[in-house]
Amino acid sequence: MDRSIRVEIVPTGAIPPERLARIHALLMRCWTPPEAFGAEDWAHALGGIHAVVREGEEILAHGSLVERSIRVDGRALRAGYVEAVATAPERRGEGLGTAVMRALGERIAAGFELGLLSTGEDAFYARLGWEPWRGPAWVRRAAGPERTPDDDGGLYFLRTPWSPPLDPA
Repeated sequence: MDRSIRVEIVPTGAIPPERLARIHALLMRCWTPPEAFGAEDWAHALGGIHAVVREGEEILAHGSLVERSIRVDGRALRAGYVEAVATAPERRGEGLGTAVMRALGERIAAGFELGLLSTGEDAFYARLGWEPWRGPAWVRRAAGPERTPDDDGGLYFLRTPWSPPLDPA
């Protein structure tokens, strides 16, 4: 990675609207088809911190980290959930996505009981220490827990110094 390129960590509220728009445009450009990254996905990426790789004003890579409460074996855990990770297609292979994930991983390890993310890019995250969650997935709704089988097999977690013993099955 070029030494002049740095990862900035910034809360959503401190990002100027025009830069947020450029981040959103990058994410839309990286998903195939672009509508695969919808309004709900964008909303999930906001409200926490963002790891942003810029070269001047050009956004090259991004990932966000939002706090969530996750229940495992009946116990609520404070989780750092990674959202909206992307690297500009023409800049892939330069270590930019890895730099984003390492920066977010440091924040997860420093302040959360575990990290979580949903992905189809298994090998990328596995080489950074993320482990597959093999158990069933659920989401908490106002009406009660709802099984989300589409998430099965795509969830990964990162243990931290604060993680309790976990059985990923």
